[in-house]
Amino acid sequence: MRYTLVTGACGFVGRNLVKRLLATTQDALIIVDDLSVGTDPATWLPSEFLADLGTEICKNRLLYLPIDCRLFFREYRSTYKAQIEAAFGPYETFDYAYHFAAIVGGRAKIDGDPMMVALDLAIDAEFFYWLTREKAKKSMFPSSSAAYPVKLQRENGAIALQETDINFSDVGAPDMTYGWSKLTGEYLAQIAAKYYGISVACVRPFSGYGEDQDLTYPIPSLAARAAKKENPFEVWGSGHQGRDFVHIDDCIDVIIQATEEISDGSAVNIGSGKLTSFREIITLMSQFAGYEPEIKPLLDKPVGVHSRYCDITFVCEKLNWKPKVSLEEGMRRVYEASVARL
Repeated sequence: MRYTLVTGACGFVGRNLVKRLLATTQDALIIVDDLSVGTDPATWLPSEFLADLGTEICKNRLLYLPIDCRLFFREYRSTYKAQIEAAFGPYETFDYAYHFAAIVGGRAKIDGDPMMVALDLAIDAEFFYWLTREKAKKSMFPSSSAAYPVKLQRENGAIALQETDINFSDVGAPDMTYGWSKLTGEYLAQIAAKYYGISVACVRPFSGYGEDQDLTYPIPSLAARAAKKENPFEVWGSGHQGRDFVHIDDCIDVIIQATEEISDGSAVNIGSGKLTSFREIITLMSQFAGYEPEIKPLLDKPVGVHSRYCDITFVCEKLNWKPKVSLEEGMRRVYEASVARL
């Protein structure tokens, strides 16, 4: 049996990875999340894993530890390894360690409470320190498109960001404390690989979205408002700012494959390779809803960089991957999920 750790397992990306692993592997899954941000697993785990959730062990394949991941790392040897072995049997180390625990939120969180977001620096340092002691066979650190220099993402002359646009010998300023924490995590990943022999991959997701994403994020929020036929339709900023939207199913594909195939701490982009404005998303959602609203800019709201999208040439070649979910299909899925919630 393989032993797989997922921290931040109840957040948007974490829970989608957990559901994929439950469906496609026979791994013993140890999921860690204190629910400070994440969603209670009782609301999203497949039904066959819910019966014994109160005992923390489900069908002898899943152990849920409702704790801060930093406590797990600090007390792993003294407390939690024995608890895991009591559930699944003896093991030496984890086969896989996926680290999603983080202080997360939309633009309002990144701009509105940047010092809180900076706590990610502590969370990630604890993870890498633990990783270099316990030496999981394969590990993954989720960086972000926010790690890219903001000078490359302005209104004039927007470019498709390439993995090589981050160069640790000549670092450009990333996006706020969130970007700094992710950039630092990538650096620690390379240190872990080079100096400690840890197999670790980094991924840089761009604007991931999906049907079960929290309404504080732009795409589900826009979908819900279109489903209610909001008019005028408010948008933060001018609405002409653009992002590279990628469906969560495609994100999970890359995360799993990169963890298998990348070992030196290097990173790959996850995106569609296309720049799409928020006005274009509103138009698409409104078409699904069958109306044509007036778009009302909110120029006093935080918007971040003007243009952020990626070049996917490297990830397509390195992992023989390409996005499967088109923008229209993915946005329709989110819209239909929003309608179902009404």
